[in-house]
Amino acid sequence: MPKHAEGQNTGARFAFVLQPEFPFAALILASDALRIANQNSGRDLFQWKFVTEDGADVRASNGMWFPADCDIDGAGSADVYLLFEGNLPTQHISKKLLGYLRMAARFGALVGGVDTGAYALAQAGLIGTETAPDVVLHWEAVPAFREWFPDAEPRNRIFQLTETRGQCAGGVATVDMMLCLIAKFTGEAMANEVANAMVHTRREETVCQRDDQRFESGHHSLTSRMVAAMEQNLDFPLTLPELAGHLEVPQRTLSRISHSAFGISPMRLYLRIRLQAARNFLFYEEHSIKEVATACGFSFPAVFSRCFKLQFGQTPSAFRSDLRGKQKLTEHPEIRRLVRRDV
Repeated sequence: MPKHAEGQNTGARFAFVLQPEFPFAALILASDALRIANQNSGRDLFQWKFVTEDGADVRASNGMWFPADCDIDGAGSADVYLLFEGNLPTQHISKKLLGYLRMAARFGALVGGVDTGAYALAQAGLIGTETAPDVVLHWEAVPAFREWFPDAEPRNRIFQLTETRGQCAGGVATVDMMLCLIAKFTGEAMANEVANAMVHTRREETVCQRDDQRFESGHHSLTSRMVAAMEQNLDFPLTLPELAGHLEVPQRTLSRISHSAFGISPMRLYLRIRLQAARNFLFYEEHSIKEVATACGFSFPAVFSRCFKLQFGQTPSAFRSDLRGKQKLTEHPEIRRLVRRDV
């Protein structure tokens, strides 16, 4: 891997590895950051390829189809391998992909994941291990990730970068990690130029992923602690007295804070958080409806289905059915062509 020395712009080669339902916005931000660095320097500091496992077009999470430059066998070597994963973090983890990531790591490249790319990296044994437990992925996918990798330690930060690993929560955080990588290979001055060109203020990797988790004192601290306590106790929901005891505040204070910040009672907020977690389980995983209900604190699937429909307008089974229908078009591009031909 090229090593940066002061006054030297060595650049690097990137392999952007795209999985079905990858986050399109994150990919555009990542590639454009490199493009701007090349443009501003007047040199080809960075090179990059868009890679898929079989070299075929791949569908992004926004429904757009994206052409690949090559398959993983023909991609050649790179200095940085970034796996872009989104809505289907477990369904397309193949032995071939895991072997590709392990090979890249074995030869000293920096290997990373964007959004839910942590699933494949953890399964490949590259992160979430006893010696390197820290994991960074999009906050919505954390509960489901814990089910797969209970020994890993997801961190509430926008990205994490070491000499050999890069992990990013996705979204705009992708820019921050890319700027850090640009600084690593070409220096801080170039990274700052790119940030300015993208009208972006650089953020440290330890910044929390969500606005409601950034405050450390007063009213906002209690709000974030309350939400965190609810998110950490999905399967066995706390009662209001238990929640108040856990946070060491009066029940009246919790009610006042919840109504002020969210416009609803603490228990109504708790229900919404559990239902959102259930939706994420259905979205990212293959658990049965009963298993999802249990994981989110519903003793009876019928109650879970009724609450889910009131919140999202359709039952859990209907939500999953619609989602799987869209996924079939993702997995079988030939179906997409037939559908478009018949329209």
